Amino acid sequence: MIHPDAFLPSRCLLLPDGKRLRFPDTLNRKELEQAGVQIVESRGPVPVAEGRILVTGEIERTTQFEKGLPNAYTEQDGELVKDPISDDQSLVMHLKGKGLVVISGCAHSGIINTLLYSRKISGVDRFHAVLGGFHLSGPQFEPIIEETVESMRKMHPKIFVPMHCTGWKAVHRCEEASPEPFVLNIVGSKYTLA
Repeated sequence: MIHPDAFLPSRCLLLPDGKRLRFPDTLNRKELEQAGVQIVESRGPVPVAEGRILVTGEIERTTQFEKGLPNAYTEQDGELVKDPISDDQSLVMHLKGKGLVVISGCAHSGIINTLLYSRKISGVDRFHAVLGGFHLSGPQFEPIIEETVESMRKMHPKIFVPMHCTGWKAVHRCEEASPEPFVLNIVGSKYTLA
């Protein structure tokens, strides 16, 4: 299950000095198909696992403070063009009687945008658990830590687990702001949500 933009070639971050920090090699459709992978492309949400899990597809960007990666570009016809990283997706599940479980990758669309969109496409208002990267590390994203943490707190998830790209400062701020639902993630952690 993949967004078509995951196959974009020559993606990079444009650094202030003009240098390009290339993304790792993009996915190769032909190699995947030769390996027997069944590729399903969609920009919209798609149910998988017999409808138990929803892959978000392209996440709407509605918050004022989450701007994505402002220096992300891709090369098209020899020209650099802005890359909104539209292929950022998350998984959404509804635990009956408890609420949504949202698992993000890096949340390049913004974790709050991801949660708002998950609520919209599922029709479920309550959040039970939010796990994954919140993409709040580094000088470009640290200024939005407070708005993100406050917005998350207002959504009242019973459990939230900021991971990898959330960043040290944001992880600590999440724990300070909401110590009860906060769970520290470490390698090998196993979560049972019942």
